[in-house]
Amino acid sequence: MLDLMVVEDNERLRVALRTGLGGTGAVRVVSDCDSGEAALEICLTQPPDAILMDVQLAGKMNGIEAAVAIRREFPRLPVVFYSIQDDEVYYRAFRRSGIISHYAYVRKSNYLLPQMIVPLLRDAVAGRSFIDPEIESRVQEVRQKDEQSPMALLEPSEQHVARLLAQGLSNEQIASQLGFRDKRTISRTNGQIYAAWGLAASTTDEKIARTRAALIVREGRLITWDESGTPHVLDARGSRIPYELRLDR
Repeated sequence: MLDLMVVEDNERLRVALRTGLGGTGAVRVVSDCDSGEAALEICLTQPPDAILMDVQLAGKMNGIEAAVAIRREFPRLPVVFYSIQDDEVYYRAFRRSGIISHYAYVRKSNYLLPQMIVPLLRDAVAGRSFIDPEIESRVQEVRQKDEQSPMALLEPSEQHVARLLAQGLSNEQIASQLGFRDKRTISRTNGQIYAAWGLAASTTDEKIARTRAALIVREGRLITWDESGTPHVLDARGSRIPYELRLDR
């Protein structure tokens, strides 16, 4: 029998899920909570075999961010996400999470019945992954949108810093122009920009990340670099293709 944690911020639904899943005879709900922070704490003392988790939760972390935090401690712990949300924030969080196995991500309205959830849990435990076609379609829409407009991934203040960075200004010059007293504020903002554009994971050299960020601003599209340093962009079909700098502009 599968030991399961349920993470759901709606108390009535959480109780219904406990009862319904327990009634299948295939699942034993050993813990439940309403936030990602609480889920992490429970896992540290009583890790389950799998987690059933809403994407929108109480607390600061959403379900996807919570799964990432939990998997730092328990790599590849199986998670089944469900949600009725259609906010691009969640699709971006999922894309950035790097979760590639031992999971399912489905619409709550499509997979609400316990007898439909149990097979997803079993597949996740077996290492298989599944994305509801409706969610996959929206994830790709957001991905293409972000590829066309990387600035959409940044907060307004980060956008200002990125544009000045691309003009070749130093942190001190950017801080002065934007009215910051402490240039370390710009360093912290740079770090947020690198993380949003996937540059923090691809290089530990701040100078390289800075150069790549400037190139993304100048090109107006998101560029990714593989381990060998080869840059890529997405074409109109969503396929990664090598990127070549145009020098005739």
